[in-house]
This record gives sequence, structure tokens and C-alpha cells, in this order.
Amino acid sequence: MKVIFTEDVRGKGKRGQLKEIPDGYANFLIKNNKAKAGTPQAISQLKGQEKAEEKKAAALKAEAVALKTKLEDDKTVVEIKSKAGADSRLFGSVPSKQIAQALEKQFGYKVDKRKIDLPEPIRALGYRNLTVQLAPGVDAKIRVHVVEQ
Repeated sequence: MKVIFTEDVRGKGKRGQLKEIPDGYANFLIKNNKAKAGTPQAISQLKGQEKAEEKKAAALKAEAVALKTKLEDDKTVVEIKSKAGADSRLFGSVPSKQIAQALEKQFGYKVDKRKIDLPEPIRALGYRNLTVQLAPGVDAKIRVHVVEQ
């Protein structure tokens, strides 16, 4: 019997997948709302949903590519002011959250702090080149300049 999984079932199938499984197990999955019968109408609805998801993903990727060109512009340098000692070491550090907030405040570009690739917080004055993952397969490089307050 053909079924469309409505949620992930370990070892059998993932959500949205169309698969042929034994009748008894299919009835069990349908009864527990883990799958629905693979009727022609349900299959065409699934294909329509997949096309809509592809369009949405393409739109997000196009938006990410446009943002990448803006972020990688030479004029886009995120400047963060922080207190520092005589040897140019900061009192504290600059985490990715502070970088994301400064980027939004200075240029109006909203970037998720978890998408900024910062292995460890910045603890010294100067320039840093960081990678930001905007979308799957779209990475941008931003420049961060930490200056003394």
C-alpha cells in the first residue's frame, strides 16, 4: 500500500515521503496519524507542496545573494567600540551577538547571531574577517573593526 508520511518514522520514512509499505503496517500508521493513504489526490497535493517549498527556497536564496553583495561591499565595515588596556587587549570580549546588533544598527542588515562563524569571542583591537552563513550554500564575508572607546 502506498502511504505519504506526515511525520518521521524511524527506519521507515521521513515526513513528506511517498513509500510502498505492507498493508497492516500502513493501517497502523494511518490510524496513529503518522501517515495518510497515497491516493492520486494526496500525491498531487504533495507535489504541489514540494513545488511551493522549492519556490520559497529559491526566493530565500535570491534574497541571501542580494544581501551577500551588500555585506561584502568595501564600505561595509562593522565598527564596534570597546574598552581596552595598554596592550590593545579588550576588557571582556566581543561575542557574535554584539556583532549582529552592530551590523543591524549601523547598516540595517538583520543577520542571525548563530549564523556568524566566530570560533571564539574577539579579545583584541583591530580588524577581523568573519564568515556569515546567509542561506545553505550562500556565505558572505564581513569585516569587523574593533576600536578603543
